[in-house]
Amino acid sequence: MFKKFSAILSIIFLVSLVGACSKPYEGPPADFVIKNAKIVTIDKENPRAQAVAVRGEFIIAVTSNKKINQYIDETTTKVIDAKGRLVIPGLNDAHIHFTSGGSSMMNLDFRYVHDVQTIQQMVAEKVKQSKPGETIRGRGWEHETFPDKKWPTKEILDTVAPNNPVMLSRADGHSVWVNSYVIKKAGITKDTPDPPNGTIVKDPVTGEPTGIFKEGAQGLLRVRSSVQLTDAERAARTDKALELALGAARETGVTSIQQLNGAQELFQKFKDEGRLTLRVTFNMGLTADEERLKSLDELRKRFPQENNWIRFGYLKGFIDGTLGSGTALMFEPFKDDPTTSGLPMMPYEEFEKRIVAADSKGFQIGIHAIGTKGNNWFLNAVEKAQQVNGKRDSRHRSEHAQILLLSDIPRFAELAAIASMQPTHCITDKRFAEKRIGLERCKGAYAWQSLLKAGVHIAFGTDWAVEPIDPLEGLYASVSRKDRAGEPGDGWFPDQKLSMEKAIELYTLGSAYAEFMEDRKGMLKKGYLADMVMFNNDLMTIPHDQIMPSKVDYTIVGGKVVYKRDGVDQP
Repeated sequence: MFKKFSAILSIIFLVSLVGACSKPYEGPPADFVIKNAKIVTIDKENPRAQAVAVRGEFIIAVTSNKKINQYIDETTTKVIDAKGRLVIPGLNDAHIHFTSGGSSMMNLDFRYVHDVQTIQQMVAEKVKQSKPGETIRGRGWEHETFPDKKWPTKEILDTVAPNNPVMLSRADGHSVWVNSYVIKKAGITKDTPDPPNGTIVKDPVTGEPTGIFKEGAQGLLRVRSSVQLTDAERAARTDKALELALGAARETGVTSIQQLNGAQELFQKFKDEGRLTLRVTFNMGLTADEERLKSLDELRKRFPQENNWIRFGYLKGFIDGTLGSGTALMFEPFKDDPTTSGLPMMPYEEFEKRIVAADSKGFQIGIHAIGTKGNNWFLNAVEKAQQVNGKRDSRHRSEHAQILLLSDIPRFAELAAIASMQPTHCITDKRFAEKRIGLERCKGAYAWQSLLKAGVHIAFGTDWAVEPIDPLEGLYASVSRKDRAGEPGDGWFPDQKLSMEKAIELYTLGSAYAEFMEDRKGMLKKGYLADMVMFNNDLMTIPHDQIMPSKVDYTIVGGKVVYKRDGVDQP
């Protein structure tokens, strides 16, 4: 009898508990609702939903179409009917030169130009529009796509620009192609020695500079344009660059960035003026100087991590160059140029000193590390910092983590280091990776699955303006590992491919974790920031060749629509 009575009480308790859990919402109505959507939340506790409700900047419900109605006030709530379209968390670019990307939109763009003759014509046209002595700038050329795959020379530019400085950055930004005007003004001759962290490429016969300057050698080219801007003109140009960058981000669903060039005051200005349409974590330069670290600590207090809009991030340093420029730091020489195994940006002892010093002050650190040796040095220095300063939740980051020793992959997990990676680098660099470093070393290249299986946290970004800002290109690269034209076959090292949902996770929650914001960003979940993106196509099911042509229909930041594609139905 007692057991029967206890069972009845248990049933009554469970019924009352279920009733309490399903109690109708009694709070204030939502400001904004999306319904009839296919929502991929990246929340493992609630992976799929149909509707989301927002009040203020935050999500108040992620639920079904049936349950969403209780959050809607027909007179005040803005409702978007998704009509079955895909909605995901706002995309968070973990590695982006945002202001530089905006500036590049005002200069010559050679991203899709694959011959020097077209570049020469574009420069000639720009010269016609410019005054004598005015600097001609551009970026995005890639000699590996030229028919002869040869580095270009100053003579190509001299014929069309004898009286203007011309400075054209390679796609990776780690080499620059200049004309004789620049070389002469900079006072560089065949007798000028290479700086410790750079290379002046010289003709093997004459010894004269060819016009290509790699890594630190670019710093020798301090040539002032004869056409100087006023302070007002310079400020207007800076504003314009950020406006262009923000427009590009809105159109491609980027709601958060981890900015590599400081510019915090410019972002704050736009925020104060109501023009900032994404969230910013900005990063500063790595140093071991005590006074500089103190000033950075003050800056960190001004832009604390609790801020949801503009926050201090990590301290950025460099240890090597790039695969494309042949300056990534490797243990063994390059296969296509056995005379070099890359360029360290400083001796290891100095590198370690900087990391230990910054870590001792509680800073997060991000290191540009491409090659096997560069990444190994990064891990060694992080390990040393833990030995000296003790372990903490530091989340130090290898920015790129492109080519790894297989034995170093588990060390990322052991040291709780983050692999901050840009998936489009894989499909760009694979064109020449095996030629440059050989098949065996490529087994540790862009090794997403190997890193994940080892328990490593990965954050995704683009490295814009090195690669396009559009995350769809990165998502395509992640699931296909094929070139942008969609080559036949299974892709390059197909065992490293990701599912679309995992790729989206690394571009959202993975990036949020890398900036210590996984508690409020990166998922569509109650209490999280209401940043989300709606696409015209279902990225989860469409063929790979339809991913990049897909479009963002809505970009929403803090519950406000900051972008709606032309032609999309009104809510």
